Amino acid sequence: MSQPTYDVVAIGNAIVDILSQSDDAFLTEQGMTKGAMQLIFSPEDADALYAKMGPGREVSGGSAANTLAGIAALGGKCAFIGQVADDQLGQVFAHDIRAAGIRFDTAERAGAPTTGRCLIFVTPDGQRTMNTFLGASHFLPEAAIDRALIADAAYLYIEGYLWDPEEPRAAMRAAIDVARGAGRKIAFTLSAEFVIDRYRADFHALIDAGLIDVLFANEAEIMALTETSDVDAAIAAVQDKVPTVVVTLAEKGACAIRGGERTTVPAVPIATVVDTTGAGDLFAAGFLHAQARGDDLERSLKLGALCAAEIISHFGARPQVDLKALAAEKLG
Repeated sequence: MSQPTYDVVAIGNAIVDILSQSDDAFLTEQGMTKGAMQLIFSPEDADALYAKMGPGREVSGGSAANTLAGIAALGGKCAFIGQVADDQLGQVFAHDIRAAGIRFDTAERAGAPTTGRCLIFVTPDGQRTMNTFLGASHFLPEAAIDRALIADAAYLYIEGYLWDPEEPRAAMRAAIDVARGAGRKIAFTLSAEFVIDRYRADFHALIDAGLIDVLFANEAEIMALTETSDVDAAIAAVQDKVPTVVVTLAEKGACAIRGGERTTVPAVPIATVVDTTGAGDLFAAGFLHAQARGDDLERSLKLGALCAAEIISHFGARPQVDLKALAAEKLG
């Protein structure tokens, strides 16, 4: 097996986040569940909600793309496969991801719908409530999968959010086959409970077939996958089927299970939680970067926790400090 050129190639939603400060009363008025993500199914509804937002700012996002931004900031080499439209937001996304040092070659999609956008309302306690119009990202065709690129990466990282539509799901299945055929590892993030509720059988089939090498989840997601009400029981239900299971535990830190052994690290304390958008994405960035470098589970978890702490200390899901320097300072 040849030495890979890239650490990680990821497939995910290409989305521009629009962040605005809000309060609990507004969320209630709009029928939103605080801290959750809900889908917007029409551009008209997205426009109507956008009109109600306070002053906002645009930051390129998307779960897997955020993870790659973290890996690139740490010094890793990575590439992204995801689809934007031929419009202004598409240009914003493409510029931002390339400026971060990430290879992005996916062709723009002509015509409707527009590039995906996520309207994020951040309350004073740092909780983010997301309303996502997925737009062009949900029409990613199998033809957009660069097979040579996937075969040339140590890890294929797949975002559960994108499993929902039919075209990208077929594209990701093809990518999994390529990565497995090339002897590469496959990392999968469960993304959200609503995705799990829809595709629990699919995810279990991937796990049972031995197609996932690293599974990322938070407490709620791992319990939703296994339909249990106890996080330890949920982990026990999958740990013998996936070589590495990684579970973030909010303020309690994170754990990873490999070969029946569990490694746990505490959360990195910060003065103020400003915005939790992207915390899980950047945790995955730190963990995968360390694993691609051959680090052990403890250091990988610690780097993930450090990256997550940085991202929740400010607005937006892209790093605002030199993560490579931060890691060297804090972890050596």
